[in-house]
Order: sequence, then C-alpha cells, then structure tokens
Amino acid sequence: MSTSISDGAAPRPILDIASGLGLDKTSIEPLGWHKAKFALGYEKIASARPQGHYVGVTAITPTPLGEGKTVNTIGLAMGLSQLGHKAICTLREPSLAPVFGIKGGGAGGGKSRLLPHDEINLHFTGDLHAITSANNLLAAMIDNHLKRQLEPRIVPETVTWRRVLDISDKGLTGIVTGLGNVPQAPLRETAFDLTAASEVMAILALAGDLNDLRQRIGRILVGLTPDGQPVTADDIGAAGAMTALMRDAVRPNLVQTCEHTPAIVHAGPFANIAHGNSSILADRLGLGLADYVVTESGFGSDCGAEKFFHIKCRVSGLSPAVEVLVCTVRAMKFHSGQFRVRPGKPLPAEMVTENIPALTAGSVNLQGHIDILKQFGVRVIVAINQFPTDTEAELKQLAELAREYGADDVANVTCFVEGGAGSTRLVAACQKPRQPWKELYTLDMPFEDKLHQLATKVYGADGVDLSPLAQKRWNTLTELGFGRFPLCIAKTQYSLSHDPTLLGRPRGFRLPIRDLRVAAGAGFVYAIAGDILTMPGLPSNPSARNIDIDEQGRIHGVQ
Repeated sequence: MSTSISDGAAPRPILDIASGLGLDKTSIEPLGWHKAKFALGYEKIASARPQGHYVGVTAITPTPLGEGKTVNTIGLAMGLSQLGHKAICTLREPSLAPVFGIKGGGAGGGKSRLLPHDEINLHFTGDLHAITSANNLLAAMIDNHLKRQLEPRIVPETVTWRRVLDISDKGLTGIVTGLGNVPQAPLRETAFDLTAASEVMAILALAGDLNDLRQRIGRILVGLTPDGQPVTADDIGAAGAMTALMRDAVRPNLVQTCEHTPAIVHAGPFANIAHGNSSILADRLGLGLADYVVTESGFGSDCGAEKFFHIKCRVSGLSPAVEVLVCTVRAMKFHSGQFRVRPGKPLPAEMVTENIPALTAGSVNLQGHIDILKQFGVRVIVAINQFPTDTEAELKQLAELAREYGADDVANVTCFVEGGAGSTRLVAACQKPRQPWKELYTLDMPFEDKLHQLATKVYGADGVDLSPLAQKRWNTLTELGFGRFPLCIAKTQYSLSHDPTLLGRPRGFRLPIRDLRVAAGAGFVYAIAGDILTMPGLPSNPSARNIDIDEQGRIHGVQ
C-alpha cells in the first residue's frame, strides 16, 4: 500500500524537512514534492562543521523473512529526534530485485518507515538507472573495442566485465553476445549481474566527491593486453561518459521518515556480494547536519558490518560510537535447526508459541555475532525486535543470554508498532562517546593471511581452500599490484558460513573460495565463496504478483 496513505502518515513538503536541518534552496534541489537531491559538493560544507555521533546497526543471521533491521534503524533515529536531538538515518537505496522477489522493499515498515515509501522502493530518483546505464555503456564499449581490434589490444579471455540489470532474471546468468557477426561485438559468452552487485554501485558508495568518482571509474580494470598489462576504462575512453551519466547519481537523496524526521538514502550495494553499506557522502552530510547519524549495514555482522569496518570505515576515516545488533525470538528458534521457514508460508506453530529450549539452542547464532563485533573493539547493544507472539519468558531468556554472551546492553524495541517511541530503551543505550575500532587484518598482510583472519575470526571456519582458478587469479592480481587491497567476501547471508543450510554457529568446516575478481575502482578484491550467485532468480510466488495500481494512481502491494 502507498505509504503516504497507510499508517496515517502523509509526507510533508521536502523543503520543510530541509529547513529543519538549516538547508535552503541553494543546498538542495527538490525532485517533486517529497524528494530532493543535495547540491553537488555540499558534503564539503557539512564536513567543516562539528560532527555528530555515528551509530551503526547490524543484525544476527537473518531468516528468509528478515528481522527488522531497517525498521529499527529508522525507529532509533526517530526516537533520538523525539528526545530533542537532530538525528538522521542513512540507508541504502532499495533494489528492485528483492522488491519484486522474496524479501520486499528496503524502506522500513509499519510505523517505522520512510516516505514516500512506494517511490523509494521503485524508481526513486533514478540513481540505479544511471548506474545500470554507465555499467552497460562500458560493456558495449569493451565489445566494440574487442571486435574492431582497437588499441590498446585486449585479450578477450581476460575480460570479466558483465552487463547488469536491477531485476532478478535467472535466464541472464549465462548469455552469448555478438550473434549474427555484427561489427560492434565479438561472439563470446558472458552474463548479467544485479545492478546492486556491480562495481559501479560500489564505487558510488565509496566515492568522496565527483572528482573521486571520476578517478575511480577511470581505474576500473577492463582486461589485459597480450603482454599482461592492465587495460582500464580510461584506456578505452569510456570513463568520462560513464561519469557524465553518474553526475546526478553522486548527489545523495533527502527524504523523510513517517514521523517527518530527515533521512538520507543513497547507493545500494548488496552485503552478500558487494560491501553492503550506504554511501560515505551520505554519512558525511549527516554528521555535519545532525547530532546523530544512524547507519545500517546489510544482512548480518558477518556480511555488512565486517565490510563496514574493513572497507567503508577505512575509506571514510569514520568510527562508530556503538554497533546495534538486531535480533528476534523467532530467529533464535529458527537457528536451532528444528524448523523450516518458507517465504510466503505461515510460520510453524512451534515458532510462534513459547519454546524456550529452541530459543536457547539457536541463540548460539547471537553469541557468534556478538563475538564478531567485540573483536572490532566497539560497544555492542543488542536490540530485541519484539513480535506479538513473543512471550515475556522468551524475551527475558533472550536478554539474559545476550548479556551472558558479552553484550554491553540489551533493549527491547517495538518500533514497528510504536515508531520512535518504541526505541526509548535503545536510545538511552546508544548515547555514548565514539571510540576507535580495531581492524582484524592489515592491508599489508599476505592475501592468504587476510582470508584466514576473516574465515576463522568472523565465519568460524577451520581454514580456507582456494580453487585452482582462484589461486591463478590471485597470482595475476598480485602481479598487477592489487595485493594490498582489502577483501570483500561474497557469500550467503543465511549462515555464518558459506553454506546456507548450516544454521546456528557452524563449526568444523573450511571456507571454499571458488573465484576472485578485482574491483580496481572500488578498491577491493571480491573473493567468491561457495555457491553464491550474482544474479538470483524469482521465487515460485514473487512479490511482483501483489503489486498493482488503482484508478487514482496509488500503488498498492509494495512491502
């Protein structure tokens, strides 16, 4: 249902929201009534001001239903605002793939959501379209360069750049281009990835300004020459036009929560494949405009939060005051391994009635995530996202277990049904000074040591197994000078391990790395673990079936 009507919350004019932050018409550009883009370069003005507190939000390993991380990110920012603080939440832009697939949108829900909810979840301000166009322009120029044998010459087998689409379309996992012997493209096998999994998306999220965006796009590795030298997007003349397509996309977007507090939504890299965090530009703007910035990293702490520290914080130089770890009673029961949860189907009765033994058994997953975050040296606040089916005994048991596992504080939250008022206990726990975080690996470590640190300290593996292809690729990447890059592990979000069937806190396994790719412009190396795919398929009953529009133009069914 359209957010502007549901929950009794109609969005206010975006200029009113901007005015509350001290912004005028020279600072933002309205895009319609309820959305705006910041002026190009305004982050430099914001960065020169006193900086607010930086709060990160992550979660335990989610069930296929999600555990309310976005709801609590928005709710926490609204709760801080209710206490008189200026607070901004910074979130990623939703991808159409989950909107039309299983998971649904990424703009919150209930009384803790962003407005205009349906627009944010669909086309929004066109940023993802710009990313898709820039990515595919490079793909077309690479093919044209190959077929016409332009200089510098590129060995076709060394090209790994793929086209992208923001829709789950499994039929594009493997394709053949150049059919018909056209002069603009060679006959070759390639594939599509999701826009949210692309390097262009990652670059947008990590860029410091428009010039940095241009430089990063120019460094994208296209392929190798016959003598093994790198060929970049700049070398084939594509980077300038790609940046032109991205000129407006680099400007963060201002929207509002359903309690009319400000939110910045910008960039949307997936956390199971890419680095899974909203843009550095969004956070820098927020920290210069507000007392608190609450930012969310994707999926569990083993995915988005690990990359938040090792990739995003390394680039931005920012340190969070605290990490909020969202969990639920139902997820703990799920991680006991006793129940099967299927999207679109009712939960098993044993998961919605009191079942403390199952909760306790599955809480080892919570313990694993607390241990992960504690290694980074930050305060960890466990937020128990309550559901109506949770019993007092279950909530008490989960809180006691969280404290036993090392949480610095525990708070029950009810933001979905109460909005900002449902985060009162959480707000109090987060009002602490920031502290520097600790890295789990240094950039000058050998590649194998970096992998070993992540596999053993974050995922709980006994070690790492590199496929022959991955080892060959690493040897090439080292020769090309990418050995000091941080790692971005692409793996399932449904387990602390690489295997989605291993619930709880898996032990006694080794992390298999089947392939490596370099994102030279983003500045990290992708290590692809297990069977993770960069183009998912649709479920048997996709969410797209529930979306429609009425005679007044209102969109219904966007979750």
